[in-house]
Amino acid sequence: MSGALVVEAPGPLTLVQDLGRPGLAHLGVSPSGAADRAAHRLANRLVGEEEGAATLEVTLGGLVVRATATLFVAVTGAPTTVRVDGTPTASHTTVVLRAGARLHVERPARGLRSYLAVRGGFVVAPVLGSRSRDVLAGLGPAPLAVGDVLAVGDPTRPLPDADRAPAPAPVTVLDVRPGPRRDWFTGDAWSTLLGTVWAVTADVDRVAVRLSGPALTRAVTDELPSEGLVRGAVQVPASGQPLLFGADHPVTGGYPVLAVLTPAAADAAAQLRPGDAVRLAG
Repeated sequence: MSGALVVEAPGPLTLVQDLGRPGLAHLGVSPSGAADRAAHRLANRLVGEEEGAATLEVTLGGLVVRATATLFVAVTGAPTTVRVDGTPTASHTTVVLRAGARLHVERPARGLRSYLAVRGGFVVAPVLGSRSRDVLAGLGPAPLAVGDVLAVGDPTRPLPDADRAPAPAPVTVLDVRPGPRRDWFTGDAWSTLLGTVWAVTADVDRVAVRLSGPALTRAVTDELPSEGLVRGAVQVPASGQPLLFGADHPVTGGYPVLAVLTPAAADAAAQLRPGDAVRLAG
């Protein structure tokens, strides 16, 4: 073991995440994993770790951790200020934490989730092959709490030549593809889906993001038997207001899926905050 990070403040919600537990939907287990997988992978690359190594998913900042040994860390995702013993630095760059130093991930000005990776990776016992917390199923490590000690493993790969990366642009457009039940909707519903500037409601979590705008109308009003759901599915319930399903989506759903976000768009959707405006493009 190379040391540890001691949690002094977890912020509103900080979870251990990796790339999830795919392939278990037949057991009723969602893939889960990092909500913004691109940011998770980038954080690991900046500290020379495998992309599947566990990171800390920090929602709306507030995380404070103390290093027990000299560690290399990186914070990506929502652009934010990272403070080391009170001295500000930027996210999306590799940071050295000396033994005893405190790192504070501040609340981001935009975006929702930041990812903290550590060189050597977090040593966390897997559950069903993953160290991810699934908030819907209650699987995986509990949300971080004050006093938690996160052991860090030994590095197995060299540090990369690059120690910084560009921060992501604000999320304004999400790319979609037609979903399996597009034919259950009117032609106007598809054009409305793509032609509307949608407002992100307060219903935002790791399960789904609810949008608000004109109602999407169905051409087929029959009851739909429950069928499989995937991350990025754009499901339209009876209200006509679309839901964008995230990492901890249910494995089945009974409302038709009009569209599906591309993998990159599903990552971007994980950074939407209540009140944001977003368009869908297909």
